Amino acid sequence: MIRYLSTRLWQSAVTLILASVVIFIGIRQLPGDPAIAMAGEEATPEQLDAVRAQLGLDLPLPVQYFSFLARMLQGDLGRSTRTGTPVTELIATTLPVTLWLAAYAIVLAVVAGVLLGVISERFRGRWPEWVSNAVALVGLSVPSFWLGLLAILYLAVNLGWFPASGYVDVGRDPVRGLYYLTLPAIILGTALAAVILRQTRASMIETMNTDYVRTANAKGLGAGRVLFRYGLRNSLIVVVTIVGLQLGGLISGAVVTERIFALPGFGKLTLDAVFTRDYPVIQAVVLIITVSYIVINLAVDILYSVINPKIRVGGN
Repeated sequence: MIRYLSTRLWQSAVTLILASVVIFIGIRQLPGDPAIAMAGEEATPEQLDAVRAQLGLDLPLPVQYFSFLARMLQGDLGRSTRTGTPVTELIATTLPVTLWLAAYAIVLAVVAGVLLGVISERFRGRWPEWVSNAVALVGLSVPSFWLGLLAILYLAVNLGWFPASGYVDVGRDPVRGLYYLTLPAIILGTALAAVILRQTRASMIETMNTDYVRTANAKGLGAGRVLFRYGLRNSLIVVVTIVGLQLGGLISGAVVTERIFALPGFGKLTLDAVFTRDYPVIQAVVLIITVSYIVINLAVDILYSVINPKIRVGGN
């Protein structure tokens, strides 16, 4: 395990360095000039040159990259060209909002997807399976922004079950904070729940037809014990894989949901940075998303051996 972790950490470090190169060069190919965005359209050429010198944009690209890399390794992600605020402060303010939203959405999606997937497998050919398939079809086919608008109109405005917008810090007031995040989390996790439902159903059908499950049934074990101990546990590997792949996507894909529900999260920060050509913020946002994918994939590989002892990382 230790050797495997060492190898994966080394590979992750190389991946992060290569990703930083791609991010650094790609962002600088975006149309527009951050100096103009910072100094204004009416700025003189001398003022623009002064801003570029202040931001280091007048230096050759290799020099700019290594300067950026050295600061990043020290935990300094620069300052926003739009507000002058340190990027680390902006991220520390907005990232927890998105993390709470993504974590809540995953919990709801896993619970709903696994439950409906098991029900769909147990009642094949009957109305519970048809209802589950209909729910999965809606979750996969209807855009999240449309679901969000409908949810605000009917569940928030007409029925008053949830607030239409706003955010309460979950750390300070967990109950009220989660209440405000419930509707956005449902919308964000709908598509993930549909995928988990379909994959859980397919995996459960395959698992319940294996020889060891038939042997367990022949020994007289209870149907519930066979279902959850032998069927569901082995099917959870598929769920873990899906969640691992989608968690980073939820963090980066929460832009639309946060915009609809006016949440002050990572998505709003990203959009504001893109619109104003705020290079330091854009670089930091993409790097954090990259790191999240690397860490999540490593955690998923390790979790495989916890769920199914037959799987051993590192080939041992």
